[in-house]
Amino acid sequence: MALDLESLRVLSAVVSEGGFAKAAEKLNKTQSAVSYQIQKLEQRLGADLFDRSAYRAELTPVGERILTEGERLLQQAEHVSHLVDQFSAGWEPRLELVVDGMMPSKVLLSVLKEMVNLNIPTHVQLRVEYLGGVQQRFERGDAELMLALAYEPSNRYVVNALKPVETLLVVAADHALARVNNITLDTLQQHVELTVHDSSYLKAHGGWQTFGGERVFYLSDFRAKREALTMGLGYGWMPMTMIQDELDSKQLVELDYQGGSRHQYTPVLINRRDQALGRAGQWLIERLLERFG
Repeated sequence: MALDLESLRVLSAVVSEGGFAKAAEKLNKTQSAVSYQIQKLEQRLGADLFDRSAYRAELTPVGERILTEGERLLQQAEHVSHLVDQFSAGWEPRLELVVDGMMPSKVLLSVLKEMVNLNIPTHVQLRVEYLGGVQQRFERGDAELMLALAYEPSNRYVVNALKPVETLLVVAADHALARVNNITLDTLQQHVELTVHDSSYLKAHGGWQTFGGERVFYLSDFRAKREALTMGLGYGWMPMTMIQDELDSKQLVELDYQGGSRHQYTPVLINRRDQALGRAGQWLIERLLERFG
């Protein structure tokens, strides 16, 4: 049985205003029109909503339940109506962003928090991949935007270069390498190297910045890598933004490596040239360029 939302609005008004006359005044209806809406709803339900035996009509148990569920439906209907207005104004229903896990997460999350505070209605899906896995997921068509460190250029892309991400070659302060000066490649290769594996199917960039030693431990993400480093399991590259506290507290130290212990990546923000972005996508690009640019 289909219910008329207008009847539920009238029921809610009668209860909140304390009577049919005041409800009619609030709704800008005649009292007879209000009474008719309630009677029509009662006929559809096959039950009385009000106990009219007393001086003042009171809700029956059925009426109380219908009021509770009806107000819930009215709130949902109002929410849907609001979403329709926003989507018709150019806000897309969903937006997917795939990012490289080396990007500073606090900055990215602060942008998403701003979206929440502005009540932007778009449902955002944030996915984290590594190296070639970022572009691979993007190319599958799931994502509208990507923040990548490693990608194959294409004339189908709109590319914005962002502020470089600096990485350091570090080790735990109590690790044997921490006490060695002017470290050679041969010396590095005698110890365990820690790295985060490329998440693409082809592992196209799996060998980036590995030093060719026999013992390389591949970890799932940089959080696990940071923990392994502080435990003294091995040495490895880490984004400076992720280990600043450990550097300040001397848990981790920068290696004195002959080949250089610092490296910069230039990340890029990419969207498809042939795919028009809605207002949320455009807003997100502007904010990301502000924060990361």
